[in-house]
Amino acid sequence: MNPLVRLHVDVELSAKDAWSDPLGVKAACPSECSTLPGWNLSHTASKILMEDGLPSTYLQFLSCGSTERIQAFCRRFTFPGPNVCAVQKVIGTNRKYFTNCKQWYQRKICGKSTVISYECCPGYEKVPGEKGCPAALPLANLYETLGVVGSTTTQLYTDRTEKLRPEMEGPGSFTIFAPSNEAWASLPAEVLDSLVSNVNIELLNALRYHMVDRRVLTDELKHGMALTSMYQNSNIQIHHYPNGIVTVNCARLLKADHHATNGVVHLIDKVISTVTNNIQQIIEIEDTFETLRAAVAASGLNTLLESDGQFTLLAPTNEAFEKIPTETLNRILGDPEALRDLLNNHILKSAMCAEAIVAGLSMETLEGTTLEVGCSGDMLTINGKAIISNKDVLATNGVIHFIDELLIPDSAKTLSELAAGSDVSTAIDLFGQAGLGTHLSGNERLTLLAPLNSVFEEGAPPIDASTKSLLLNHIVKDQLASKYLYHGQTLDTLGGKKLRVFVYRNSLCIENSCIAAHDKRGRYGTLFTMDRMLTPPVGTVMDVLKGDNRFSMLVAAIQSAGLTETLNREGAYTVFAPTNEAFQALPPGELNKLLGNAKELADILKYHVGEEILVSGGIGTLVRLKSLQGDKLEVSSKNNAVSVNKEPVAESDIMATNGVVYAITSVLQPPANRPQERGDELADSALEIFKQASAFSRASQRSVRLAPVYQRLLERMKH
Repeated sequence: MNPLVRLHVDVELSAKDAWSDPLGVKAACPSECSTLPGWNLSHTASKILMEDGLPSTYLQFLSCGSTERIQAFCRRFTFPGPNVCAVQKVIGTNRKYFTNCKQWYQRKICGKSTVISYECCPGYEKVPGEKGCPAALPLANLYETLGVVGSTTTQLYTDRTEKLRPEMEGPGSFTIFAPSNEAWASLPAEVLDSLVSNVNIELLNALRYHMVDRRVLTDELKHGMALTSMYQNSNIQIHHYPNGIVTVNCARLLKADHHATNGVVHLIDKVISTVTNNIQQIIEIEDTFETLRAAVAASGLNTLLESDGQFTLLAPTNEAFEKIPTETLNRILGDPEALRDLLNNHILKSAMCAEAIVAGLSMETLEGTTLEVGCSGDMLTINGKAIISNKDVLATNGVIHFIDELLIPDSAKTLSELAAGSDVSTAIDLFGQAGLGTHLSGNERLTLLAPLNSVFEEGAPPIDASTKSLLLNHIVKDQLASKYLYHGQTLDTLGGKKLRVFVYRNSLCIENSCIAAHDKRGRYGTLFTMDRMLTPPVGTVMDVLKGDNRFSMLVAAIQSAGLTETLNREGAYTVFAPTNEAFQALPPGELNKLLGNAKELADILKYHVGEEILVSGGIGTLVRLKSLQGDKLEVSSKNNAVSVNKEPVAESDIMATNGVVYAITSVLQPPANRPQERGDELADSALEIFKQASAFSRASQRSVRLAPVYQRLLERMKH
């Protein structure tokens, strides 16, 4: 059942009564909502009951209406009667929230389930036999209003002073942020004793600090503003958060805007105290910040932490610094740039009190990293971890939360630290085993192309000279950012190879390997997570084909058709290379016909060559690739299986300096066969020559004596 409708059930209110006036919803709804698809004033109570919830239009209204309209909607159509306010209570605790519709829809506070109860809105009371709270209460003075809102302890302490009660009962216009009875009870005994032992100084001053000498309603309480209190004109810090929560020196408003004849009362959940120190001064006097104090001084950030503003410092304790390896700590402390990035990653751009966090939210640090700030019960969490040991230490320029774990940003890490515990850890182990670890922990400007752990599911390659050479070609001689790479760019590796960059619509690839995750940019190096081991090109397309016995018949055909020079020169080709089995699978008559016409043979072969380089990671669902013959090839990929013209590819991404080769087990035919003139016939039977080429291909590579014979056979096909 929809939570909003469940509210009616909770108070045994029928949906018919609650939804008797849908026209009122339209009247309250902004024009952009009333034109939403599906808006219909003919919704009846019976239809709503049948749907067991709100019509979709009403739910859309809740998401697009202004705060005032949403509140009007809730009060008019969700509450049982007039002047009734809903309270969201966290189950198993005394925590209550005067909430709004959007929060009810979540039905949770800090991951804890809530229930909804109802009470009269400020200034109203029940009448026997009537729905809701129809009777308006006569206004009383501030002192009497304290009792109405549930702050009788504040009344009691006001009575103990000689001056304050007459002031609260007399003429004027004041605002008092009154601590609840529970707030007073939660004060440490020594603090409370010091207040009541000197009521006309300490207690009086404490109470006056909760007061402002003018009426201030919640719609005037803006985020980041300061109100001047009645105690030595000391500032009270106000924060009004997007979720509707208002804090006063990080104390949450429980009940707001209780009007009095001489002002207004706001009930808050803590006793607040004066704030005199800025963030830097608090760091200097707290023993647990000894290491942080030294780090701030070394980085020069003390000026920032002394300045005006509203910051949140997630302050690492000495214990937090002790948890990281000494070598890492010394490296960062000795590197001013890394140290500054580390500390900036602990500073949020705005003040965030703990009471304002009722669900997860993303917040950006001064370093630029996004932290996930959330809560679980009474604990605050950072990136899902409950590492905050002390919260809401207020300063004149923000708020401090003590944390017992360092938040080291990527920008302060080495390449090996970036990869530690990640999904490329296997590759990092390989670099270490190959003796290349110093490149990953030093201060060289490099980019590491690290394959995912899943690449090595069937086992990692043995560490030998070949593997070490391959790994060196996974390290690029510059610190790159993938967003600045461009198609056709070449990258120099520590292994001496030049790697090409291919930019496709939905992927970015370096040779046959494509980037599988966002960059991790460290202090000196950048980590690219790659979807496979990279294969640097060796030789041209013709070199690749000649070096693979599977393509001996294709090589002979290319040479016969006069395409050798094309596939040897610089360029960008994608070659779908039929294997010997593909040619042998053709009917003898068809193969004879094909090989008996040099022009038709060239045409067919050109249809197997695309005019650009397309690696398998750039294919996506379907790519139409123009061939040298002029028609287009349809290349598709599904479940990592590549097909061309719906024919399966046997092997993908055989890289060459001027292209890429795919092995296929069939000979592709252009979509339409155009009339072709028959060229000069070959001197001998074409089929017989190809049979000889296939037979001799393996033997010639095994025997030095047979190699000249195979060469003469190929020479015959050129003339």
